[in-house]
Amino acid sequence: MAAALASPRCCCRRPSPRPGGSGRRPVARCALPPGPEKRNSFSWKECAISIALSAGLVTGTPTLAWSAHASPLEPVIPDVSVLISGPPIKDPGALLRYALPIDNKAVREVQKPLEDITDSLKIAGVRALDSVERNARLASRALSNGRSLILAGLAESKRANGEGLLDKLAVGLDELQRIVEDRNRDAVAPKQKELLQYVGTVEEDMVDGFPFEVPEEYSSMPLLKGRATVDMKVKIKDNPNLEDCVFRIVLDGYSAPVTAGNFLDLVERKFYDGMEIQRADGFVVQTGDPEGPAEGFIDPSTGKVRTVPLEIMVDGDKAPVYGETLEELGRYKAQTKLPFNAFGTMAMAREEFDDNSASSQVFWLLKESELTPSNANILDGRYTVFGYVTENEDYLADLKVGDVIESIQVVSGVDNLANPSYKIVG
Repeated sequence: MAAALASPRCCCRRPSPRPGGSGRRPVARCALPPGPEKRNSFSWKECAISIALSAGLVTGTPTLAWSAHASPLEPVIPDVSVLISGPPIKDPGALLRYALPIDNKAVREVQKPLEDITDSLKIAGVRALDSVERNARLASRALSNGRSLILAGLAESKRANGEGLLDKLAVGLDELQRIVEDRNRDAVAPKQKELLQYVGTVEEDMVDGFPFEVPEEYSSMPLLKGRATVDMKVKIKDNPNLEDCVFRIVLDGYSAPVTAGNFLDLVERKFYDGMEIQRADGFVVQTGDPEGPAEGFIDPSTGKVRTVPLEIMVDGDKAPVYGETLEELGRYKAQTKLPFNAFGTMAMAREEFDDNSASSQVFWLLKESELTPSNANILDGRYTVFGYVTENEDYLADLKVGDVIESIQVVSGVDNLANPSYKIVG
C-alpha cells in the first residue's frame, strides 16, 4: 500500500518560471463528443450548445435537440418534470453517502439535518445560528430515537466500531449545541464536517460484503470492491498564486467496481505519476493519455490496450448496467447513482461512438449543476462516474495544460482491490 501524504493542502507560492516550448502532443480522446473542426478537443461552441440545451431543460422548453451519441433517431430529451424535482445535491460527501448500498431510514434522519446546516450558514446574521440550532436538535433527537435501529443495521463484524462512532457522534452533537450557544459561527462548519464524517463511516459500516457479482466477462479484471481514497499532487506551472496542490479523491467501487478498480490499479502502477494535464478548457480537466501512439494503458501481460466497459449504476438497481448508455437502453427517467452534480466529478473519457473504449484517460467536470441538472444533461448515463474530489476541488479550475501530476498515492482502501494486475510480474 502506498503511503498517504501528510496532509492534503494547497500552497500559495509563486512558481518558478516555465521553460519555453511545451513539446506536448494533442489529446487523442475527449471526454465529450468532438466538434467538426478538431475531433480531439471540446470547443467552446459545444460548451455553449450544452449550456443552451441544459438551460432549455431547466425551463422545460428545450432550445436544441443535440445528441451526444451516434443514434440520432433516438429521443434525447428526458421527462424533465420527473427528473427535476428539487435542487440537486452538489456536495461530494453527501453524494457519496447517498450512493452507499444501504437502506436505513434512522441513520438518514440523522444525516439530513446535519447536511442542512450548510444551507443554514448561508443565512445572514444571527438567524443562521438559530437555523443551525434547529438542525442540531433534529439530528440529536433522531440519533437518540433511532440509535437501536442504526445499531441493528450495522454489519456484525463492524458493530463495535459503529457503536463507538455513535458515541462520538452524540458527544459531538452536544458540542455543536454549545458552539451555537456561544454564538461561534466560525466553529460550526468544522464541527459539521466532523459529525458528517462519523455518520458516513457508520453508514459504510452497514455494508456487509460486496453487494453484487460483477459479470463474468469482467470478473478477472482489477475490481474495487468497496471504496478507496487517493491523494493527487499536482505541480502548478503558470499560476502566480498557486504552485502545487493536493486533491483528495474518493473512488466508489460500490457503483463502478470495474472502472474504479482499473484506475486504482493504474495508480499503484504509478501510471499517472509525472503525467501532464492534457486538457483544461474551463469545462473539464483531463489527463491519462500516455506517450506514444496508444491512447490508453498497454497491459504488459498482453501487449494490448486494456479497456473497460461503460459502467452505470442506476438508483434503485442492484448492480450497474454495462456496455450501453441509459439513452441507448431507453431508460430516460433513470437516475444515476453517481450524478455529474459536484464540482470535480470524476469520470472516464472514451471514444465518442464506442461505449466500451475507456482505458486510462480520466476527466473532472468543472460546472455549476444548475446549468446541467442531474439526469437532464449530456453526461449523466453516458459516461462512467466513479468518484469525486472531496478536498481542494475548487482549485481544479486553476489547473492548466502542462501542469504535472507529481504523484497519486493511496490513502486507504487498497485492500478492497481484487485481481490487482500491478502485482503480476511483467
